[in-house]
Amino acid sequence: MGKPIIVGGTVEQRGVVAAASYEVRKYGIHSAMPTSQALKLCPNLIILPVRMSRYIELSEQIHKIFYDYSPDIEPISLDEAFIDVTGSIKLFGSAEKIGREIKNRIKQELGLTASVGIAPNKFLAKLASDLEKPDGFVVITEDNKQQIIDSLPVSRIWGIGKVTTKALDSMGVTTIKQLRTTPIYTLKTVLGNQAEEIQKLAQGIDDREVV
Repeated sequence: MGKPIIVGGTVEQRGVVAAASYEVRKYGIHSAMPTSQALKLCPNLIILPVRMSRYIELSEQIHKIFYDYSPDIEPISLDEAFIDVTGSIKLFGSAEKIGREIKNRIKQELGLTASVGIAPNKFLAKLASDLEKPDGFVVITEDNKQQIIDSLPVSRIWGIGKVTTKALDSMGVTTIKQLRTTPIYTLKTVLGNQAEEIQKLAQGIDDREVV
């Protein structure tokens, strides 16, 4: 803890960074970067090997905690998932209370720090979980959603990558609020058939179910 660490392959293996501690990110190091480049940016870097079996073991333990609160879980990766607690509130209390319990249990039982995002839909929940990492707890509601997301860059929206971000930037659309308030026919010149769906996300609307 507190040391400049990456997990990944060695220079001799022509390896890349699989994960980077927050201490090394300030040097500009990020996942998928060649290890050789990371060492140039931070010469005192500590390189640790990938331990997939350990990650799977911990992932299974985390998911056991999730399933204590809801059967409706959609994993996104080893350490991340959507959890629909709509049907669990009468049993366990509010979504916020359930989120706090899950976060605390992961810390107490596994010694790991988790970030939690609570919201009415998947897009907002995922965004909320990313806002205050590494130890975040963010609640987005129908009432505060635009206040929270309007000032964020358009790249925070699913489906908008680097190329699309540049194209929107050339139109003067750099924030979610600007995307939300731009006429749909203007957005279609850049986003094509995805324009309406992406503008809905900018409005905090996402009808996709947890599957």
